[in-house]
Amino acid sequence: RYVLGEWVMADGLVYPNFDESKHTFSGTPFLSDSGRPLPGAEFYVSCDYGIVNPFAGYVWVLYKGVAYCWKEYYYDSREKQRQRTDEEHYAALDALIGDLPIECIVVDPSATSFKETIRRHDKYDPYNANNDVIPGISTVASLLNAGRLLIHTGCKSFLDEMGLYLWDSEAIEDAVIKEFDH
Repeated sequence: RYVLGEWVMADGLVYPNFDESKHTFSGTPFLSDSGRPLPGAEFYVSCDYGIVNPFAGYVWVLYKGVAYCWKEYYYDSREKQRQRTDEEHYAALDALIGDLPIECIVVDPSATSFKETIRRHDKYDPYNANNDVIPGISTVASLLNAGRLLIHTGCKSFLDEMGLYLWDSEAIEDAVIKEFDH
């Protein structure tokens, strides 16, 4: 991004290094044949809360230094032409989680009503996400480059958005287009 010592704005895909043949997996390399978590596997859920914008929830597994995005719940109220309540989103996430030993659910700090819904069910701990976009992009890009972030082939919405998430070429500083960022 430096040309002749002049800074060049980011443009194009946010993750041009994403390669579906390298960064996806199938199966469950962190579960035993009986379906139980292998020792050392840690399970988390992340949510991008949306009412009008899509709600995206993902089950993540940290195992042997790799972050696996394993399962997804994705609900686009514009596409479905129906908004869901916090309780409906919670029920969908709870079904996605099943009996997995979840460490916490990471949620957008501004999603106060959804975090309260999680608290009221007293089953999982909500944790505020860090919404610093540019450092987050840098972390994800580094993990992709190191082969330490893999996405399950069944996470179709996540995979679609990896190829649609773009830098805002009209911004005056590095910024992303706030679409396909769930």
